[in-house]
Amino acid sequence: MISTSDFKTGLTVEIDNNVYQIIDFQHVKPGKGAAFVRTKMRNMQNGAVIERTFNPNEKLNPARVERQEVQYLYSDGENYNVMNVETYDQFAVSKEELGDAIKWLKENMNLTILSFKGTIIGVDLPNVVELEVTETAPGIKGDTASGGGKPATLETGAVVNVPFFINVGDKLQIDTRTSNYVKRV
Repeated sequence: MISTSDFKTGLTVEIDNNVYQIIDFQHVKPGKGAAFVRTKMRNMQNGAVIERTFNPNEKLNPARVERQEVQYLYSDGENYNVMNVETYDQFAVSKEELGDAIKWLKENMNLTILSFKGTIIGVDLPNVVELEVTETAPGIKGDTASGGGKPATLETGAVVNVPFFINVGDKLQIDTRTSNYVKRV
């Protein structure tokens, strides 16, 4: 059991058969009344963020989230096939289980699959991926003062906003957490 006084950012707890990860917490001692703990938590199954308050003496069950390092192999249309890097076992993961991670998946990429009680609840991607631009408007020479950007389609099908000097065939580093352009490689 985890006490609310043991809360820390990133901790996973089980509430009503759902797994929540603590994003933010604050111990509050008002002038009148009892102290409490205000938390902001993300539901790991559906990504919803909720705010909830707890009594300072309340106890919660820790969630045993298993992490499995896998390598993405290929897609067969409906499922995405991956291989466990330790045991070399191959298995399929559905589009729903991968969620938004699909737009960053490139063959032979390593990622971590998170599971709770045998059910996949999420995917941890590398923070930065390197992808090639397959389609974008031509660059405008000398247009650096406007500070704007243009949309570019990457080899995985994802569309990101990039600076004007980026051309088709350029390799870019993209931040998977924010979907932002980092730099040209």
